Amino acid sequence: MKLKRFFINLACGAAIGVGIIIPGVSGGTIAVILKIYDRLIDALGNLRKNFKENILFILNIFLGAAIGFAAMYFPLKWALEHAPFPTCMLFAGLMLGSLPQVFKDGLKSGFKKINILSVIIPFAAVIGICLINIFVSAGNADLSANISVGGYFAVAGVAVLASCALVIPGVSGSMLLMILGYYAPVLGLISGIFTDFAHSALVLAIFAAGLVIGFFTIAKLMKWFLSRFPRGTHWAIAGFVAGSIPGILIVFDYSSSPLGTAHILVGCVLLALGAVAAYALTAYSVKKSESI
Repeated sequence: MKLKRFFINLACGAAIGVGIIIPGVSGGTIAVILKIYDRLIDALGNLRKNFKENILFILNIFLGAAIGFAAMYFPLKWALEHAPFPTCMLFAGLMLGSLPQVFKDGLKSGFKKINILSVIIPFAAVIGICLINIFVSAGNADLSANISVGGYFAVAGVAVLASCALVIPGVSGSMLLMILGYYAPVLGLISGIFTDFAHSALVLAIFAAGLVIGFFTIAKLMKWFLSRFPRGTHWAIAGFVAGSIPGILIVFDYSSSPLGTAHILVGCVLLALGAVAAYALTAYSVKKSESI
């Protein structure tokens, strides 16, 4: 049973890793859809309590995320460059199909009229961040070997912000990196490992350290919100997830791959297939968990 749970968590982590690559998709959203968000936040926020169990769970998820990121980085990069609309429609469909269960989970914590705002404000915030990405461009940061000492600190600070966004459902860390001008340069460092190992590895290590600091910091904050304001927090999470659906569609520039009839038709089909598949999988997962 423990081995089975290991592979399930590994698969969940892999899905989160795939979500991390795509601007507009939040790792936190994927965790909510897969129903491991509360468990992950609890483990990150209470690491010293049940340390062995929590650290093994976190490492299990992080290992899966690393595998998912590495396995899908180049295929997704190709898909987003050559067929961004169908690719985004598929992910939008997966989130759309999971949304009913997210709202059902919210209803379990209760609902009051004030919670309408709990949904609307996060929804609008996600759309706002996407629009900022379209209209505001900071230009690409310089992460070459000529980077200044202050540039290294900037990398760590940006990583903290990105990790916070990854933990908060609906807010894409990749999209924040795009807004700040670090998305392409950071991904470029991955390829740079083969040409300038020492420099690329150093900057990536600093970036990773910032991610870890951000993960644990925001996890404690989210843990506090979930314990003190469970109803409002769960509805806010639902709003963030709902905002991710249009968010992923408006964040991309489709000019590199014009929206021809074929792309639109394929995208609509993938949206429907993704929604049906996600709805069926979440329904099956809930039914199976209730039967245990």
